[in-house]
Amino acid sequence: MSNRLEMLEAQALKLSPEERVQLADRLIASLFQDNEIEEAWAVEVERRIKEIEGGRAHLVPAAVVIARARAAIR
Repeated sequence: MSNRLEMLEAQALKLSPEERVQLADRLIASLFQDNEIEEAWAVEVERRIKEIEGGRAHLVPAAVVIARARAAIR
């Protein structure tokens, strides 16, 4: 890893978790020249919202999902 990259990483790790998430999101978005992925996610989000609002989605509480994930990796 270059010295410059190490310095940037050290600075980034001083940010709050929320700020690091925002930075990571911006860096990932910067890798793509077009909005294809962002547009696809927007369509998917709208589809999921409609399913939830229409009562067609089976919602699972986050605690249950996390417990299932932890059990699956054991």
